[in-house]
Amino acid sequence: MRPVMHQWIGVALFVAGSAAAWAKLPPPSPEAQAKAEEAAAKAKWADKVAAYQLCEAQNKVAAFYYASAKAAGKPTEPPVPTPPCVDPGPFVAASPTPATPIPATPTPPAAAQK
Repeated sequence: MRPVMHQWIGVALFVAGSAAAWAKLPPPSPEAQAKAEEAAAKAKWADKVAAYQLCEAQNKVAAFYYASAKAAGKPTEPPVPTPPCVDPGPFVAASPTPATPIPATPTPPAAAQK
């Protein structure tokens, strides 16, 4: 009978845990959202840098292959034309748009007491 009890306890814990997972989270603060956007931009830039470095490495390997094949007297096919490697440059964080201040509404003066 014990294994059945363990199964029911496991099911109960699973149901309780899944209910907590479905709980709605509050929206992120503007600062947290800006930080997340900057992290996404930095990750996108890092991907471009990685693609550039891969392109440069492939060009270096291809140049070495053609040079060594030519030195060995082996026939080679002309290289396949590819787009040039594009350096993404240094990461530049997007400047946050300045928040426009909300104009204060004037409060009416207190009514004069008689």
